[in-house]
This record gives sequence, structure tokens and C-alpha cells, in this order.
Amino acid sequence: MHTRRIGDVEVSAIGLGGMPMSIEGRPDEARSLATLHAALDAGVTLIDTADAYHRDADEVGHNETLIAKALASHDRGKDVLVATKGGHLRPGDGSWTLDGSPRHLKEACEASLRRLGVEAIGLYQFHRPDPRVPYAESVGALRELLDEGKIRMAGISNANPDQIREAEEILGGRLVSVQNQFSPAFRSSEPELRLCDERGIAFLPWSPLGGIAKAGELGSAYAPFARVAEAHGVSPQQVCLAWMLAKSPVVVPIPGSSRPETIRDSLAAAELRLSEKEFAELDAV
Repeated sequence: MHTRRIGDVEVSAIGLGGMPMSIEGRPDEARSLATLHAALDAGVTLIDTADAYHRDADEVGHNETLIAKALASHDRGKDVLVATKGGHLRPGDGSWTLDGSPRHLKEACEASLRRLGVEAIGLYQFHRPDPRVPYAESVGALRELLDEGKIRMAGISNANPDQIREAEEILGGRLVSVQNQFSPAFRSSEPELRLCDERGIAFLPWSPLGGIAKAGELGSAYAPFARVAEAHGVSPQQVCLAWMLAKSPVVVPIPGSSRPETIRDSLAAAELRLSEKEFAELDAV
């Protein structure tokens, strides 16, 4: 597995997003554990989760608990950087709410520590800006958690360029990652990706396969991904992730998965090399 860096930690070039294993439509626990173990077997050393990745109101942190169980039962579990998030909530009715208050973020961090069974969280990320709370106060809570040793690294998610710069200043240059939505169907985070590239901050695209459905369902807008996939004898999903990796060395995609076969397919993208012509064609979509 090729590697990239988040802060001072070397991680697999492609990580695993845990959300599909815990929200609506999730598989049973056995398949989820098989998926997590398949990722570890294939060399994944970055798993992304959040306390809000759950379905019902009484199971906050379902995904964190699941990941902790998978890591504890695998001989490579200790090699994994677990990235979790706080500041988003799910009341249990399918909706998502926000609480970016420092008090909530600190309480959420403590709860995540207990569920993950660790003394310090590897990467803790502010999940989404809360318009009711000044951004500086929310990120200030991450700074305090860093200073207290509760978290080893700090990141932000769903942030714009101004918020990235503000977080860098508040954290005293200790911002290591930005996790934004980015995919062929969602390109509006290009400015954030470019800024992260300039600053050497890891950029973690969430939902990176948006627009890349099964090969037979690709819309005409994304047909180049299907053509390149056919030329290489691989899936369009692999081509999509290879294109992202080629955009910048700071990009670390975290495709979600709930089946062993899909995460294995995604991870193979780290070995796929696109020609300059292929990259340009895909980047112009």
C-alpha cells in the first residue's frame, strides 16, 4: 500500500470511511467487521468515523464502538490512525443537527475516548461549523484538547478557505487536515484542496465516489471515467480515486464501504497510474 502523511503520521494513501456501516441501510455487524478486517488485511492504516455515525437516538457513537471492536480483534489494529469527529448530532429521526459549543465538543471528545478505548484520539476533527457559535470558539476547543493531550492531532471538516486560515491561526500552525466533500459530482471544494496543497495540509475527500455509480449506470457527464476504466480493465471507482490521488500529494480519499469486496476494489486505486492525457481528460469533467 502506498502511503501519504497526515501531520507527522504516515497513513495508507486511501483510507476507509466508516459511516455506511452505522447509518440507515447498514449491514449486520458480522459483515461490517468483515469489511473492516478486509481493509486492515489490505494495508489500510486510516479509518474515518464520527460520534454522529449512528442510526437511532440511543446508540450515539455506534460506528466508533464498531471500529474499536474490529481493531481490538485484528493483529494490525494498533497500526491504524482513527480519525473521529464531533459537533454533529443525530436525534434519531434521520435528521442532522449542530452543536459547535466548546462545552459540547469537549464532552463529545471524552465520550469518543471511552468508546475508542484510547488515552488520546489520533485525529479529532470539528465536524461542521455551527452558525450559532463563533468559529474561533469551536476551534479553540480543539486547541485546548491538543494542549491537554486528549487528542494528538486536530482537523476540521466542511470548511471554507477563510475557516481553514482561521483554524491554522487559532491552532498555532497545528492544523493537519481538512475533510470536505469532493468528487466528480461535487467539485466546489477545489479552492480548499488547492489551499491545503499550498499549506501542506492533508485533504480528506468525503463521499469521493459521488457521480461514479456502477459502470452501467454512469451518466454521460462522467463517461470519461468509464472509458479510462475500460482501457485499464478496472472499475470506474478505481479510476476516480486514482484521479484524486494524482491531483495532489496531500489528498487522502476516504471512500465509505460496507462490503469487503468494495473496499478491496477502492484500495487497488493506489496502484493505478493514469497518463497525463487521461488525467487531463478526467480533470476537465
